[in-house]
Amino acid sequence: MLTDYNLKMPKNIFAGENALEQIETIIPERTKKIIVFSDKGIQDAGLLEIPLTILDKTGIDYEIITDIPAEPTYHQAQEIVEYFKSLKGDFIIAIGGGSVMDTAKLASILATDEYGVKDLLDNPLLAKKQISSLMIPTTAGTGSEATPNSIVAVPEKDLKVGIVNPEMIADFVILDGRLIKNLPLKIAAATGVDAMCHAIECFTSNKRNPFSNTFALEAFDLIFNNVIEACQNPDALDAKNKMLLGSFYAGVAITASGTTGIHALSYPLGGKYHISHGVSNAILLMPVMTFNEPVIKEYFAEAYNRVVKDGNKDLSVEEKSQFILNGMGDIVKTLKIPTSLKEFDVSEDDLEGLVEAGMQVRRLLVNNMREITADDAREIYKQVL
Repeated sequence: MLTDYNLKMPKNIFAGENALEQIETIIPERTKKIIVFSDKGIQDAGLLEIPLTILDKTGIDYEIITDIPAEPTYHQAQEIVEYFKSLKGDFIIAIGGGSVMDTAKLASILATDEYGVKDLLDNPLLAKKQISSLMIPTTAGTGSEATPNSIVAVPEKDLKVGIVNPEMIADFVILDGRLIKNLPLKIAAATGVDAMCHAIECFTSNKRNPFSNTFALEAFDLIFNNVIEACQNPDALDAKNKMLLGSFYAGVAITASGTTGIHALSYPLGGKYHISHGVSNAILLMPVMTFNEPVIKEYFAEAYNRVVKDGNKDLSVEEKSQFILNGMGDIVKTLKIPTSLKEFDVSEDDLEGLVEAGMQVRRLLVNNMREITADDAREIYKQVL
């Protein structure tokens, strides 16, 4: 556990019933033009209607960017940033999932022409906050609304890279369950399991600390006990609001700690094979956590004591640990998320490339409590081929 630690969070967070109504009070008085980041899927689903109706009441001029691709390359992110700069806005609202929010966060620190997204791949701390931002997630989720991270694909490396800069942390966040009410099951499930990975990875990270443990354990409790209901029942607004909170808390845990082997080994799956981030993590969840379990079973047992409300507290550490491990696997199976790479046309011939790319993600591999060597990574990938 870290003995020197800190916590960075968005300045103002609004959550719960009708939280979107706070948009009017959030926008700074001197704002002249707002740029709304979203995507066509969000727009076509009608999820912009409530936020934009509220925004119309302010009388402030705004423009909408909706051509943000899912899981963009750094080139695509730069193109969006350039277009954003041409619009000359002075406040950012991001309404969407992780890719939308990540791109908006990059725009908030790249409003000048001194450097671009590619420069931040080598030196992420170059940029400073230029424009204030409000993040409104439409999935529960990536936790991007809470983190200083922006994930971009780097095609020449067949990899995704996390740009981490505290200046990207949002100034405002709104968590409103209405925006995830009709989320398709496939997306809700993948993003929900992604949030569960954030929580349990941060709770078992080499960088775990009292701050991250507090948020990660609460996040894991909320997600473990609500993700299935929130995904399967469109009317389960209470469960959906709890998922939004859990996702946010897990994002806060990331800022204080960090994810581990699941995320490290999943980055090549998105970078080269364009498997969605949540699905990549779901595929690797059980192999990596089974590999880690011998050295983190005490933390799994602690999680059991928190999340299993009517559980037998007299079980052994080993029994509690297995319950949590199996429970996560059951969630993935129940939500029918892929657990194999076969349907994504990844074969044994790709194995060495995956190992090589995965071992490059040292930023996250060093967080894993059980060292993952190249041979270990090879065996983990083999389990899902």
